[in-house]
Amino acid sequence: MKNAFVLFALATLALLSYGLYMALVVAPTEATMGDVQRIFYYHVPNAWAAFLCFAINAVASIWYLLKRGVKSDAIALASAEVGVVFCTIVLITGPIWAKPVWGIWWTWDARLTSTLVLWLIYVAYLMLRRFSSSGRAPVLAAVLAVFGFFDVPFVYLSIRIFRTQHPQPVMGGGENSGLDPVMAHAFLWNLVAFTFYALLVIWMRYRLQIAEQAVEEAHAERALGERA
Repeated sequence: MKNAFVLFALATLALLSYGLYMALVVAPTEATMGDVQRIFYYHVPNAWAAFLCFAINAVASIWYLLKRGVKSDAIALASAEVGVVFCTIVLITGPIWAKPVWGIWWTWDARLTSTLVLWLIYVAYLMLRRFSSSGRAPVLAAVLAVFGFFDVPFVYLSIRIFRTQHPQPVMGGGENSGLDPVMAHAFLWNLVAFTFYALLVIWMRYRLQIAEQAVEEAHAERALGERA
């Protein structure tokens, strides 16, 4: 298992390095927006990574509600924490791009607002897990996670359902779709790289959470033994 983790980490590092090279060196400068367009190679992959984390969280939460397994609970917590980090990066990089292109940092259109709501849902999930003293906190958090995940497809489809200021998809169809082939390759390399990166960090956080749970169980057993 340790060797697999090391190999996965090295593969992730290689992908991130090559993705950085493709985005900053190989990809041409966009004619209208200039170099600020290069944020796209990180903004969108971070959004995808956040969606992936929240999907893993939803599946693990459902499994926890059905089986009450320690491992599924650890996966749910780890993926939520990592997902919030990626979603935070999305909310930071978006305005950095928007200011020079739109002239404003933020606008309350459907895509931006629903992404902020998504972030708030999972921050609430983490706060419930962290600060609730109730023994049912993991169950309540799992229910919140399952219902909260429904905002993910809404975020994705919002620019297709509503008229928004947010740019339309540049890949996957539509009258404004289409990228320079080199730009598309840079984007796809970073999409793969951040997928690996998200899974790697979840794996790391999961291992730490399992270790923390083992320590807590040992302390609880020791306390019971002392009382006896």
